[in-house]
Amino acid sequence: MITAKHISKKFDGIAAVKDISVTIKNREVFGLIGTNGAGKSTFLRMACGVLKPDSGELLVDERSVYENNAVKRDIFYISDDQYFLPNASPQDMGKFYKDYYPDFDMARFLDLLGKFGLEKRRKISTFSKGMKKQLSVLLGVCANTRWLFCDETFDGLDPVMRQAVKSIFAGELANRDFTPVIASHNLRELEDICDCVGILHQGGVLMQKDLEEMKLNIHNIQCVFRSPEDEAGAFDGLDIVKSEKRGSLNTLTVRGRLEEIMVLINSHAPIFIESIPLTLEEIFISETEVAGYDIKKLIF
Repeated sequence: MITAKHISKKFDGIAAVKDISVTIKNREVFGLIGTNGAGKSTFLRMACGVLKPDSGELLVDERSVYENNAVKRDIFYISDDQYFLPNASPQDMGKFYKDYYPDFDMARFLDLLGKFGLEKRRKISTFSKGMKKQLSVLLGVCANTRWLFCDETFDGLDPVMRQAVKSIFAGELANRDFTPVIASHNLRELEDICDCVGILHQGGVLMQKDLEEMKLNIHNIQCVFRSPEDEAGAFDGLDIVKSEKRGSLNTLTVRGRLEEIMVLINSHAPIFIESIPLTLEEIFISETEVAGYDIKKLIF
């Protein structure tokens, strides 16, 4: 389990991460989502021991990770711009990581290279962005570490390769002690793979919840009422995150149990009412708008 307690990190006096507390359980897919500059990459670099927090405590299985090689051997970090040795081929990189990760499975790595259509002796410098991403994932999986940190892993992958990577992750989760932590802007890609998500904004964690629980606790409701009095009565007592009105149609984002929300609104005899499931992207937008990151302010 990864436990971060009130960790902070500054660069040249600018806070990249501010008082983050988060818990990532073993053998769950954890999605780290956030606005630009929210601190996702900085958090991952601290979690894998590349950076040391200025304050707070970050433990992996109750052990400090910074300058602790024993813990780092349980972690493979795929950065947004993964580094490869100059003039190296995929086979060269496999040998390189084999020296550091004792459980690196070279036979499986070479087999997966073939299945993904990546030539083992071709110079990586000639690979496309998507091919480099595929190679990074294969290296990370074949290292057989318990923790795999992925920064924008799906960025640059075509839809077929995205599904292939997800299938590999699912197989690893089913067969061994494996926990991927995925930071991404591509929320739709995270939605069908993550068990738990943490939403970051301006260096801090807005919320961390089980994804299904999150979806069960926030809803999009559309409704029409006969009178302004009925409308006001129905809205009184609701935990409304956001509301819009076009003509007589109200569109609400509401927190709470759906059954209780519908009972309250129906008690005021609406002409029309409908519940529309929210996507992870819509939940993210709603939560960050509450924190002041309003998309309307960005549209000129």
